[in-house]
Amino acid sequence: MDLGIAGKRALVLASSRGLGRGIAVALAREGAHVLLCGRSAETLAANCAAINAEDFGRADWVQADLGEENFVETVVSSVGEKLGGIDILVNNSGGPTPGSTEDMSEEKLLAYFQSMVLRLITLTNRLLPGMKEQRWGRILTVASSGVIEPISGLALSNTLRPALAGWSKTLATEVAQYGITSNMLLPGSIFTDRLKSLDAAAAERSGRSVDDVKAASEKAIPARRYGTVEEFAATAAFLCSGPASYVTGSLVRCDGGAAHSV
Repeated sequence: MDLGIAGKRALVLASSRGLGRGIAVALAREGAHVLLCGRSAETLAANCAAINAEDFGRADWVQADLGEENFVETVVSSVGEKLGGIDILVNNSGGPTPGSTEDMSEEKLLAYFQSMVLRLITLTNRLLPGMKEQRWGRILTVASSGVIEPISGLALSNTLRPALAGWSKTLATEVAQYGITSNMLLPGSIFTDRLKSLDAAAAERSGRSVDDVKAASEKAIPARRYGTVEEFAATAAFLCSGPASYVTGSLVRCDGGAAHSV
């Protein structure tokens, strides 16, 4: 299938590694001009070099930290300078530390709200006018399967990410008339460094080995395995595509059938 995004300009947040990097690679392989974003200049430069060496799309990068107050201004400026506009926005952020509801101090809750919710919404609002003017745009927000089924030990994530779900659905109804879609993609157990750290934390809490935790987790997934970054990124690329123009306001799972809800 031709995804129809060759030459489109895409910004992928938190794309120095993991799911964000996977999405950036997938979009570039479809011919998009991708702007990677993250905290490590060295890692971003290496990622871009690898993408550009494949000679499909094109990759640039901007060093920006979602935890910093100047994040939005830095990214908006770089979008103008390096992309000259925006067609595709992939909102992505690192997950918060594991813990219970009692671990959610006011300071921690506020800090993660700013980096995981506030700055994503603010950035989207800054980039929307260009999408409206050209009457084409794709906004994809990566969250967690905890949005539809809270995950034990991830109280902060279970609290904050559902706020983005309500926002994404509301946004979809407001911008559909401009040819802009807004969807949310929910990863289940995708084998990334983040998942490895969560398995390690679960092992420490339970006194089991990491291998035992992983085996138990995979047994609970109907697919009987963790997903790959490439599988997740392919789903994201479709939702950012031309053929996905009538898919909006959706919560799309990529979880191997793990969620129990309909």
